[in-house]
Amino acid sequence: MEIGLVGLGKMGLNMAQRLIQGGHKVVGYDIRTENVRSAEMAGVLGVFSLDDLIHSLQKPCAVWLMVPAGDPTQQTIETLKKLLKPGDVIVDGGNSYYRDSVKRGKELKDIGIYFLDVGTSGGIWGLTEGYSLMIGGEEEAVDLLSPVFKTLAPAPERGWGRVGPCGAGHFVKMVHNGIEYGMMQAFAEGFDLMSQKNEFALNLGQIAEIWRSGSVVRSWLLDLTADILNENPNLDGIAPYVPDSGEGRWTVIEAVDLAVPIPVITMALERRFASRHDEPYSDKLLSALRNRFGGHEIKKKGQS
Repeated sequence: MEIGLVGLGKMGLNMAQRLIQGGHKVVGYDIRTENVRSAEMAGVLGVFSLDDLIHSLQKPCAVWLMVPAGDPTQQTIETLKKLLKPGDVIVDGGNSYYRDSVKRGKELKDIGIYFLDVGTSGGIWGLTEGYSLMIGGEEEAVDLLSPVFKTLAPAPERGWGRVGPCGAGHFVKMVHNGIEYGMMQAFAEGFDLMSQKNEFALNLGQIAEIWRSGSVVRSWLLDLTADILNENPNLDGIAPYVPDSGEGRWTVIEAVDLAVPIPVITMALERRFASRHDEPYSDKLLSALRNRFGGHEIKKKGQS
């Protein structure tokens, strides 16, 4: 099958390579010329405008977007709306907010263009391991692109599927990433606790390796944890600063809207916020309050 791919960053390029290895033709565009050139070396037919992309594709066209959520995705879709015809398909494989995907699906349906929101998980390992694909949209469009999904997934019959109408794919991916926050935080806290038990002189890399086989907590995240701890046991050179890319926030907001308690995911998100403050104002105020009501000592900056 032939597909257009917009966004040839690391993940987009990996997806293009996996598709090419699976026998598909990929026409690629990126606003960065150097990304197009790199993709051409990997077998992608590179173009330098969305107009050229559409004119290079067989009809009906299928265009897969791997661009940042928000305005970049919206602007790309607005341009494609003027170039595509009824029966063509737009796939958003990025981490868009699911409410935006619901709206985009309705708007594109009104002009006869299919829209699929595909929550895509697998990161930089997707090229070799395959991608988990959570698909929202009309069944007819999913069936049309099933050869592409089967190639990108870990196996033709597993790791992908239609989960509901437009918006459902990105909603499920949002929750997936919220769960990921909680799992990562649990591993981080557990290994932190063990690192502080000095009298046992625990080898954290060894423990992670033990847990990888037979343990209830064995997982890909644990595999990555073991690799990290074996390579850099003291985590030298790594700042304790953890960004968030938005999906965790959206998950917590949705939980508030639905009055569903998700304390682990919420606390994991808040812990990421806390990691970005070198001198938390709240902790300073707590120290000052203890001093005022109980006479407790206030530690000065630089004092151990």
